[in-house]
Amino acid sequence: MAMDQMKMLMQLKKAQKELQKELIEVEAGDGAVVVQVNGELKVKSIKVDEALVDGDYRKLEKWLMAAIHDGMEEAQKMAAEKMKPLMGGLGNMGLQ
Repeated sequence: MAMDQMKMLMQLKKAQKELQKELIEVEAGDGAVVVQVNGELKVKSIKVDEALVDGDYRKLEKWLMAAIHDGMEEAQKMAAEKMKPLMGGLGNMGLQ
């Protein structure tokens, strides 16, 4: 049983490392704002197209919030899907 637990933990760590590399890219404001979020829910980059913002900072703030929110939501879904097969086996280790 200990070997099964070790194998499961190793698979879990491997999946977590893979999530670090997975990137979700979302945009808002018809491409005015582009945000990249990785599988660990860390914002990796934010790009703003100045020509599309045109000095309207209220719109920019809304677009930033929308893009970050959508990126986080998509990254959470992706991470949950990737971890789902591994989480079933954790019940045997008392981590339900």
